[in-house]
This record gives sequence, structure tokens and C-alpha cells, in this order.
Amino acid sequence: MSAMGNTAKGAPWIAAVLPSAYRYGLTSLGPIAVSGAHFIASVLFLRLLRPADFGHFSFLLVVVPFCLSATGAMLGAPAAMTRGKDAITAQAELVTLQKASFVVSLLAGLVVASLMALTGATGVAAILFGLYGASYTLRAFSRIHANVLGRIERAAGSDVLYAISLIAGLGLLAFCGDFTLVHVAAMLVAATLIALLPFGRDFGGGLVVALRTPGLAGYRAMWQQVTRWSLLGVVLTEVAVNCHAYLVTFLCGPGAFGLLALGALFMRPAALVLGALPDIDQPLMTKKLAARDVRGAFRVVNEFRTAAGAVLAGTVLLAVLLVLFVPHLLLKHYAVGDVWIVLAFWTVITALRAVRTPESVFVMATGAYSKLAWISGVSGAAALVVTLLLLLVAGPIYALGGVAAGEVVMLVMLYPINRRWRAEANA
Repeated sequence: MSAMGNTAKGAPWIAAVLPSAYRYGLTSLGPIAVSGAHFIASVLFLRLLRPADFGHFSFLLVVVPFCLSATGAMLGAPAAMTRGKDAITAQAELVTLQKASFVVSLLAGLVVASLMALTGATGVAAILFGLYGASYTLRAFSRIHANVLGRIERAAGSDVLYAISLIAGLGLLAFCGDFTLVHVAAMLVAATLIALLPFGRDFGGGLVVALRTPGLAGYRAMWQQVTRWSLLGVVLTEVAVNCHAYLVTFLCGPGAFGLLALGALFMRPAALVLGALPDIDQPLMTKKLAARDVRGAFRVVNEFRTAAGAVLAGTVLLAVLLVLFVPHLLLKHYAVGDVWIVLAFWTVITALRAVRTPESVFVMATGAYSKLAWISGVSGAAALVVTLLLLLVAGPIYALGGVAAGEVVMLVMLYPINRRWRAEANA
């Protein structure tokens, strides 16, 4: 293991003095950089693309994260569980997961391309967006692999390089005056491929070795023990948290979804941090639980929630300042009153997620994926029904109330599951 990849040996002195601050600071740096790049991209696309094309791009930012969540379930969950196993078994399972990552990336590319085509994107744009989904999914597993091995600098470096490449590409498009959906898609693919470089030759060599190993028979046990339940939970959770995106886009068109996506854009920094922290905190919780350090595992839960809350507070403050003082940057096609309503909905939704996500990650660390799947199913059904009713009765903006309802149901069902563990931690 290289010095760069080992936080214990190669990290700056602060990693030893303030391990939690270093871990959360570095883990948050990458998602914040990606969030900033996506925010700049969205602002430019909001102003320079047609509302329907902006809706397509916004819908892409829903579909691709779903692929990343599925990757976390199919690859990240079993990868995190290797932290509680001996070195030989863990290495063998990671090789199997590296091989599986190619299959998952291919499936992600097909899903993204198909959905983008169904929403009206041109054939070339849909294919390029599919390539983006495939390459970004492979990068997501690369991050998972790095985090499981403690190489958090590589994961952060990939995020920062992606952000820099994306912004540089935006500058090139602005200079050339070529802001079209096809050029945007090509730029996203290029930025993602460049962002694979920080994972190094050893990771690339590991992928080659994994492809040379016979079959995926080793994945069958992971599927039976962990993946099938975690994947079901992800699919049902997607219904709970993003049913509004699919319903509004397919029933009202990409243009109608653009306004809802604008609110999600404001919450992007907090959302990305909530999505990134489980990659590093779930393995930590799993390791502590394997050592019967339940109190230490809940300490990670509390640190997770504190970090998420701090990022959320900064995100909301920034959003309010933007709407108050520079509304012309973002509100070209939308009324200010509608934007405030959407922002209020998204603040509530994101706050609920900041509270319940650490609890969900702890449940995953205990291996209780079947319970999460049940909770996600109930909350997803509630969100779907309420969202559809509000969409038909009150319109697209108020359909966000269904998403908030799903989050409340999920939060209420999560806490009783962890009650026994909390009692043990406090004993």
C-alpha cells in the first residue's frame, strides 16, 4: 500500500491529531467540489439551454445518483462488510467485486441511456449520457474501493479532479459558444474519465487481474447474504425520495421538472455529503461493531449527523443569500414566489434526510438489510401515493410534499430498530 493510499502512514499530521475532523473534512471536500462544479454547470445550463434541455440535465442528476446508490448496494455494501473479515478473505471478495463493477457499470449505462431517450433526448445525447452513467458508476466503485482500504485521499482527489475538469470543460464550451445538450454530455464523459486517474496503476492493475479471474461465482454468497436486500432497499428508497422526479418528468415533461430540480440544486452540497459519508462511515461502523464497540459505532453516527447538519446549515444560508441578492443568476424562467416554496420544501426534506441517514447507515453496518428494505417499501408506497395525489390536485411544486411524507415515515420506522443497540451502547 502506497503512502498516498494509507491514511495512517501518509496522511498529514492532522490525521493523527484530529482524526474525526480530518476524516470528515477530507470526505466532505470531494463532494463539495463536485457539488460546486455541478452547481456552476446547472446555473450556466439554466441560462443558456432551453427549459426542456435544462430539465433533461436535471433529470440526469436524478438518474445517475440512483445508479450510484445501486452501486453502493450491489458493491459497496459487501465491500464494507470485508472490514470485519480476515485479510485473505477480504482481498478475495474485493477482487470479485472489482470484476462485478464492470457488469454493474454496463447496466447503469443502459439504464441511463434508455431513460434519457424516453424523456425525449436525441439518440446521440442519450448514448453519450449512457456512457457518462457507465463511467461515473465505475468511478463510484473506485471511490468505494479506496475508502474501504482507507485511501480516502484518492477518493477526494478524484472528486476534485472531476470538478476541475468539468469547470474547465464549461469554460471551453463558453469560449466556443457550444452549449448544446450533446456537447454537455460529451464534456461530462471526458471529465469522468479524467477523474479515474487518481486511483492509480495499482487499482487499474487490480481491475485487469479481476477480469482475468474466472466467473462471478464468489458474488453469489454476497448476493444471498447482503446484496439482494440492500439493492431492494435502494430501489424502494428511490421510490420514496425521487418518485416526484419520475412522475413529474413523464407526466408533465422535463420542463416542468426543471423548477423542482432548481430547489434540489440549492441543496446539492448537503445532498452530496449525505451521499458520500456512508462510503467511509459504514466500514468504520462495521469494524467497531465487529469488535463489539457499540458505543464507538454510535459515536460515528453522531459525528455523521453533526457533519451533515453543519453542511446543511451552510447550504441553506447560501441558497437564501442567492435568491435574495442575485436572483437574476438563477430565476430566468421561474417566478420568485415559486422558488421560495420549492426551497422551503427542499430544506425540510434535506433536514429529515440529515437526521435519518446516519440511522440507516448504522442499520446497514449491522447487516439488517432486510429490515431496511421493509422500511423503504412502506415509506416508498406512502411517498408515491401522496406525491401522485398532490401532483394531480395541486400541481408539480406541491408534489414535493409527498417526498417529505416518505422521509417522515422512514424516520419514524428507523429509530425503533436501533433502540436495542442504543441501550447496549449506554449500558
